[in-house]
Amino acid sequence: MFRVKRLTADQRKELANMKSLNRRDFLKMSSACGASIALGGCNMQFQTETSAVPSYLRDYKQIYSTNPRQAAIEWFDNARFGLFMHYGLYSQLGRHEWVQLREKIHVAEYAKLKDRFTAEKFDADFITDMALEAKMKYINITTRHHDSFCLFDSKYTDFKSTNSPAKRDLVAELSQQCSRKGLGLCLYYSHGRDWRHRHAPNNGDWGGSARPKYDETEPYYAYGQDHDLQIYVEFMKNQITELLTNYGPIAAIWLDGISTPRSRPDKLHLFKAQDLYDHIHSMQPQVLVSYKQGLLGTEDFMAPERHWKEKITKPLEICDTLQPKGWGYIKADEGKHKSADDVIEMLAKAKQMNANLLLNTGPLPDGAIHPEDVKTLKEVGKRLAV
Repeated sequence: MFRVKRLTADQRKELANMKSLNRRDFLKMSSACGASIALGGCNMQFQTETSAVPSYLRDYKQIYSTNPRQAAIEWFDNARFGLFMHYGLYSQLGRHEWVQLREKIHVAEYAKLKDRFTAEKFDADFITDMALEAKMKYINITTRHHDSFCLFDSKYTDFKSTNSPAKRDLVAELSQQCSRKGLGLCLYYSHGRDWRHRHAPNNGDWGGSARPKYDETEPYYAYGQDHDLQIYVEFMKNQITELLTNYGPIAAIWLDGISTPRSRPDKLHLFKAQDLYDHIHSMQPQVLVSYKQGLLGTEDFMAPERHWKEKITKPLEICDTLQPKGWGYIKADEGKHKSADDVIEMLAKAKQMNANLLLNTGPLPDGAIHPEDVKTLKEVGKRLAV
């Protein structure tokens, strides 16, 4: 249960004065507050008064009072449409979110991208307004993709947006806006793959796509007896704990990288996935857990990609892209993004499957939403309103 303190008279006055700030100044100030804003811990209070029920579940407060997760499941079943965002260091290169693996970019070389990461035009206020206009009910953002770069402030790594020229916690900014506007916030987190962490799954034990296949030895990785997967497993649990502690009520933890643990069924237990699920539910009982098409079968909903055709008895979400195929920004796809007609067709197919559609946009290197996608989503919203 989360309670946000009522604003004092001075704080309300301060909030009123802030209306004169331009959006850029607002983002800078909200970043300075960091994750504490989401929990009411910052002196500059941006949030409005709320009840103990998460804003996205207010229509389900009666069920929430006795069974928070059931309330969340019913909300998810009715949500139907969500926004996915793949944004990170790879966006600067514009050559797919798997560019580090595909082009065999060594860890130290890839890390230089952090020093160019400004997220200058990442605007959580605009993004959430855009999602609402498109009749979406929730937003999912890549808090940490396979390259291990975090869009949130974590004490377990310095490879993060708050330690870049941006000096911003993008998850905190998005959390604030989602909470204000009644949107569910889902957090993508790469679980099965990490191309930076010394003790993440390696190719020798966990299949060919666990890490890039470098021609030379990668000095950043641990090998042989020095490699300890449990250090990585603990690292992930610690970061997910941060995400569930510092950013208010979360709608879902959306895990990725399923092919790595599934490549070795005999070693699957080493990932301690069920322990992680239980830990998530113990921290925030309304949080739904997914792991693509299902790693263990105990997930709250399944989230396979676009071409999935099998029937699933659990709540279902199909994810697809506004670019032809890629998830992170791809410069070569300029002028080829999908139209409103395409999206309406995707929604119809998802409805036939009794599934939600999680529609992805890959923000530009500076964090702005691609103009083609903005135009498409505006038109989709107009049609859905009718």
